[in-house]
Amino acid sequence: MRAIKVDPRDDVAVAMEALPAGDLVTVGGVDVRLAEDIPAGHKFAVTPVTAGRPVLRYGFPIGTARADIAPGAHVHTHNVATALATAGAYRYAPVAAAPAAAPSARTFEGYLRADGSVGTRNEIWIIPSVGCVGRTAERLAARAGGDLPDGVDGVVAFPHPFGCSQLGDDLAGTTRVLAALACHPNAGGVLLLGLGCESNQLSGMLELIPPERRDRIRVVGAQASADEMAEGQAAIAELVALAARDRRSTVPLSALTLGVKCGGSDGLSGLTANPVIGRIADRVGEAGGRVLLTEIPEIFGAEQLLMDRCTSRETFDALVSLVNGFKDYFVRNGEPVSENPSPGNIRGGITTLEEKSLGAVQKGGHVPVTDVLPYAERVRRAGLTLLEAPGNDAVSTTALAAAGATMTLFSTGRGTPLGSPVPTVKIASNAALAAAKPGWIDFDAGAVLDDGLDVAADRLLDRIVAIASGARTRNEVNEERAIAIWKRGVTL
Repeated sequence: MRAIKVDPRDDVAVAMEALPAGDLVTVGGVDVRLAEDIPAGHKFAVTPVTAGRPVLRYGFPIGTARADIAPGAHVHTHNVATALATAGAYRYAPVAAAPAAAPSARTFEGYLRADGSVGTRNEIWIIPSVGCVGRTAERLAARAGGDLPDGVDGVVAFPHPFGCSQLGDDLAGTTRVLAALACHPNAGGVLLLGLGCESNQLSGMLELIPPERRDRIRVVGAQASADEMAEGQAAIAELVALAARDRRSTVPLSALTLGVKCGGSDGLSGLTANPVIGRIADRVGEAGGRVLLTEIPEIFGAEQLLMDRCTSRETFDALVSLVNGFKDYFVRNGEPVSENPSPGNIRGGITTLEEKSLGAVQKGGHVPVTDVLPYAERVRRAGLTLLEAPGNDAVSTTALAAAGATMTLFSTGRGTPLGSPVPTVKIASNAALAAAKPGWIDFDAGAVLDDGLDVAADRLLDRIVAIASGARTRNEVNEERAIAIWKRGVTL
C-alpha cells in the first residue's frame, strides 16, 4: 500500500512512503501520475480542486485551495489555507449513538482507594506549594526512594516554578491543580511541602482535599521547621508505612480513567495511532469507564463532531462555551485561532489546524460526550469528558492527571521522551519511529496499516491491562516524570 485515501469524498491521498515525481500511483481504483516528489506522510491531490474550494480529507474540509490544484500535485501549506473563523456558530443536533458493543470483560490489578477511585500505581508523591522548595522536594525524593518495601512503587517529586507572584484566577488555578494532584489515586501518600511566605498557602490547598484523602496527606512548612529535610523524611516514612499495607485487587475495566493525548503528530497520526486509541476509548467507555480528552485548541475545526455526541443540551452548551472561550483567549492576546500546526507537524505532513483536529479527535473514539470540565477540576462522570487545557504537551498531560487520569495514551509521529505524573503510554504512528526510538515508544501503531485497527487495538488493550496492573512504561523506566502548570495571569 503506497498511498491511502481515507474517505471516498476526499480530494487527497496520503503517501505511505516517499513517492518520486513521475510515479503512477493507484488510489481507490484511480491511477494518479505524481507531478512532484511526495514525502512520506504528505498528501497529493487525487481529484482536481479549483481555487477557493474546500479541500477534503476524512470527508471534511481541511482548508481552502489557494490556487487550482491538479491531480498528482503536492497538497500542503503552499496551496491550502485554513478556513477557521474566530467565532463558531454551532448547532445542537445530537446524533443517536450507535448500539454499544457488549462491555469488555477485561480486568486489571489496581489499587482501590477510600474514595472509590482506583489507582494503577502506589507511589508517594511530593508536591511543593511553590517553586522555592522545588529542589528541596527533589532532594527528599532522592533520599527516600532507594530502599522501599514491596508494594510501594516509588517516591516522586513534582517541582514547578509557580505558587507565588501570582494573582486572582491565575493563583487559584495553581492551587486547584496541585490540590487535585494530591487527591490522585496513583498516590498512596502525598507530602505537601511549603515554604511559608508564598501566595499559595498550604492551608488553601488542604481545604480543597476531601476528608477521606487526608489520612494519606502530610504537610511540612520549611520556614517553620527546625530541619525541613529531617521532618520531610519522617513524614515520608509514615506515608511509606501506610502505602506498604495497600494491595492490588482485581477490578473491571470500568475502573480505568484514561487520558488521551497527541504530541508531535504527523500525516499518519490520524490514520493509525489516533484511531487505535479511539478503539481503546470505545472499549473503556462501553465498559462504563471514563475517558478524558483535552487540547481544546486542537479540536478547532472538528468541534462540531464532538458536539453532536453530547448527551444533553447542558453538556453541549458547556462545550460551546469552552470552545468559544478558548478562541476569545487567543483573540484577547492578539493571536489567530489557527496558529497551529507546529513546525514539526508541518514537516510531518499536517497542513492546517482543521486537518490536525480531524485527526486528533479520533482519540475519543465514538464515546458519548457526557461532561465538560474546567481546568484543574476532577472527573465526575463515566463516558467522554472534555477538559479545559491548552495543547501544550506538558501542561495538558498534567491537567489530565490532575483530573484523575490513571494512565494517558499519547500518540506521536515525531517522538518525545516527555512523561507526566501517571504512566504515559507512547504510541508511534509509524514503524520507522518505533524502530528509531525504542527507548521512548511503548507501542507501534504503524502495524495498523498491515494488520488493521481491530487487531492492533486488541494488542494495545493487552498492553494497557499489563501497564494498569504494574508493568512500567518507557517514561517510568526513564524517570521522565514532571508537571507543568498553565500560567495565564501577570507575574508580580
